[in-house]
Amino acid sequence: MSHDAEIVLTQGGHDKLSQKLDHLRNVQRREVAERLRDSKQFGELTENAEYEDAKTEQAMVESQITELRQVLQIAQILDPNDIPTDRIGIGSIVKMTNLDNDDEWEFTLVSSVEADPDNDLISDESPVGDALYGKKVDDTVPVEVPDGVIRYHIDSIRK
Repeated sequence: MSHDAEIVLTQGGHDKLSQKLDHLRNVQRREVAERLRDSKQFGELTENAEYEDAKTEQAMVESQITELRQVLQIAQILDPNDIPTDRIGIGSIVKMTNLDNDDEWEFTLVSSVEADPDNDLISDESPVGDALYGKKVDDTVPVEVPDGVIRYHIDSIRK
């Protein structure tokens, strides 16, 4: 991560990753095992596309399980008291205005592990997160995006 040497998760992010790990281990792993068992009836394993697809899926599920276990093992859960409100940091809820079109946007800055842009959880490693990290209320910040540069005014920072 660009701003922290360790993985820092909000409590919500930690809970979400734990639920995903639980689902992978207890639901998807079983489903893939059943597909493997069922696919063996489709003939010779060396020429069995169903079997190969199931083996590939099994490898992906096991890889995700391993990765999530590692993340959850080393991740530090962010103490709500450590979320800054005087500057933008991990866990900060930021409200800002696009100075080019007056659109307002509120998002939470999170680590890349729990980023979900569709739900306004923005990674500190993204162009927006990286540009805003450490900035304060009333700062104007240029953010380089594929279409050019967008200027944002930081309206508020809260927990």
